[in-house]
Amino acid sequence: MYETNIIIYYHKDNRYSFHPLIPLLENYFNIYFARNEEELLSLIEGIKGEKILLFSFFTTQILEIKNLIEKIRSLKINNLTLIAGGAHPTGRPKEILDLGFDYVVCGEGEYVILDLIKERKENKIIYGKQVLNLDQFLPFSEKYKKFGPIEISRGCPFGCYFCQTPFLFGKNMRHRSIDNILKLIDILIKNNKKDIRFITPNALAYGSFDGKSINYFLLEELLKSIREKIKNKGRIFFGTFPSEIRPEFVNEETISLIKKYCDNDNLVIGCQSGSERILKLINRGHKIADIYKATEIIIKNNLKANLDFIFGFPNEEEEDIKETIKVIKDLTKMGARIHLHTFIPLSQTPLFEIGLKDFSYNKEIKKLIKELLPKGKIYGNWERQLIIRKRLIEFYKNWN
Repeated sequence: MYETNIIIYYHKDNRYSFHPLIPLLENYFNIYFARNEEELLSLIEGIKGEKILLFSFFTTQILEIKNLIEKIRSLKINNLTLIAGGAHPTGRPKEILDLGFDYVVCGEGEYVILDLIKERKENKIIYGKQVLNLDQFLPFSEKYKKFGPIEISRGCPFGCYFCQTPFLFGKNMRHRSIDNILKLIDILIKNNKKDIRFITPNALAYGSFDGKSINYFLLEELLKSIREKIKNKGRIFFGTFPSEIRPEFVNEETISLIKKYCDNDNLVIGCQSGSERILKLINRGHKIADIYKATEIIIKNNLKANLDFIFGFPNEEEEDIKETIKVIKDLTKMGARIHLHTFIPLSQTPLFEIGLKDFSYNKEIKKLIKELLPKGKIYGNWERQLIIRKRLIEFYKNWN
């Protein structure tokens, strides 16, 4: 009898989703990693015995996942079980089962994944349990050398209507302890990983009791402790990809902490729109004035301001677009760079269903891009996102 083999679809866009799960499985099963479709199909056909395939994916990937599952099922492989989790499957579990998966894990999977693999359940949709103490789980695997950013916070209290985070992880913000973070950094240093990065929905909310206020003491304690730990042998990147900062959390004191302890020369700020009306409609929870103030403070402190903006929100009108264009022009004159996005409706968010409507960039937006692009003032994958949105609309139009 062959051992159970785990094959993880370790796609570059989703690899961090698996990092807390790998340490839970690595002592029980053989684990293989497929970085692309070719490697995945090769492993499925080449490995003998029972095979469990693990997938995690976003709404933006649903079409490629659908095609991939069709190819896998066409191989007619025995002893093959497909399990999906992550943002999109959590929001539309029945759809995922219909695509050919055997099980769907909704929400946080740490408490359920091992039992599910060891003993297949009768229920095909498994609901995870919130991880209240992040210290209980490692954010990466030393055994398989699958390192990455340290997840220091999970959950978001703001509930923006376009974002999957609060609907996937809940509104209760939970934080990894500083002692635990320092132990993890020891592991990174031992493995010659010198750049320390973080996963968090809002970096400057670390240690906050409600997620909406700033805990200056714990924030400084975190950054100071890490700096004392790594000294000048490593670098700290805080408030940059794969995390960001909300604009109203930017002030002289928080920026001074980043300047004092961190190595990044830029900050990523989630602005989303230059229209007060749209900010209210998407339940964003901050004002346009917060965006201007944050940009001014960041640039004054000789940091680069990378500002996220999105065009194509549901119910966005011509006047909202004009207002956003004006704000973007103002901010770029101040010295900011714009990270431009096209709105894509994401499963389980309040804007999913009403967001499945066609959208095209008008003359004013195209003119703005043409003006800012040669100056290096705007960047992003807005064209690719526009194509994905159109394909999603067509997909769900035909979905039954």
